[in-house]
Amino acid sequence: MQTLQNGYKGLSLLMLLNWDRALYLATIAAALWLGAYLGSL
Repeated sequence: MQTLQNGYKGLSLLMLLNWDRALYLATIAAALWLGAYLGSL
């Protein structure tokens, strides 16, 4: 049980440190999708 809690804390810390990278990738994906959509009109 303690190993599971430590693993969860580590994952939580990893997400806290890298949330901006996930946001960056989501923004790029959204921009590419929007560009493809507008280009197909």
